Amino acid sequence: MPIINISVTGKPDAKLSAAIAKEATEITASLLRKDPTITAVAVNYVEPQHWFAGGKSLAEQGANTFWLDIKVVDGTNTKLELEAYLKAVFEAFGRLLGGVHEESYAFVHEVPAAAYGYGGKSQEFRFIRGRLKAV
Repeated sequence: MPIINISVTGKPDAKLSAAIAKEATEITASLLRKDPTITAVAVNYVEPQHWFAGGKSLAEQGANTFWLDIKVVDGTNTKLELEAYLKAVFEAFGRLLGGVHEESYAFVHEVPAAAYGYGGKSQEFRFIRGRLKAV
């Protein structure tokens, strides 16, 4: 049930947004084991002349960039899974955007299960409910 917020350089493009959401959801499902049916993705666009890396705009540098910010429940992934995820995200955006600047970022927030949820119920509640049903 992760929420993924993604910003990329460029003008809004519905086809690109759909491709980004699909790729982000698939990578998240395969590498972090998150259910794609309850994964939410929001894509935002920033014109390259308004995004700076190393003191110069991306327009000046002729490069693209991205910022992926995902929230997941703490302790549900290993360091190796997170490492593989970060690498796969960078590679995917290289394919999707082309010319991706090295100063492009992905950030995985690991948050407490009691502080994170959807539909008005925390992930901790869902875990406990599932355990009680199993008994």
